[in-house]
Amino acid sequence: MTAPLRRNLLADQAADQLLGRLADGEWKVGAKLPGETTLAAELGVGRSTIREALRMLAGQGLLRARQGAGVYVERTTPAVAWEGVLRGQAIAEVVEVRNAIEVEAARLAAARATADDVAAMRRALTRREEAFPLGDRAFVEADIEVHRAVVAAAHNRVLSELFETFVPRLTEAMIDMVELLGTRTHDPEPDADDHRALVDAVATGDAAAAVAISRAHLDAMLAAVQKPG
Repeated sequence: MTAPLRRNLLADQAADQLLGRLADGEWKVGAKLPGETTLAAELGVGRSTIREALRMLAGQGLLRARQGAGVYVERTTPAVAWEGVLRGQAIAEVVEVRNAIEVEAARLAAARATADDVAAMRRALTRREEAFPLGDRAFVEADIEVHRAVVAAAHNRVLSELFETFVPRLTEAMIDMVELLGTRTHDPEPDADDHRALVDAVATGDAAAAVAISRAHLDAMLAAVQKPG
């Protein structure tokens, strides 16, 4: 029997341990897994953690839930590298927070931006363009400056403080995303048109367009990091 997890661990660590048990042949293809209560007791975590771990493994094609019948093994090795899966999930969580902050910031900025705010956003766009030939960190930091300028144009102090607190985590996640997806290998100027369009929408006071552009940009990013393989 696998030793219980003795610390308060995340679902991805529970999934990693279940993955190890699959790889060791504890459950064969077609076998039914023990119930959530049993697995939770074995790993020393809550049922909600087990449920999320099973969902993650199902997302990789390892498990399949059958309505009213339980969870069954589809395969014992992941179709994609597990480390990449976990990195993608961590980045996705950051992107979800970006969606919560930046879409609303775009809406408010379109209604409240001053001429000085628009000038600051356009200067940030120029710095982003100038950062294209630089390293990933310099480019990501320049990219975030555009979004910081949009948030500042929303003229909401709480939103700005929230964004600033989030920036260190955001920076590391976006650098990791660039490396994981090879974003700048395929396109040295990724999403340049999206950023220009966002600034233009805010500058012209088009809140609907600003929201749509911001949401579409972040939704596409989320889909990319969640896509298997």
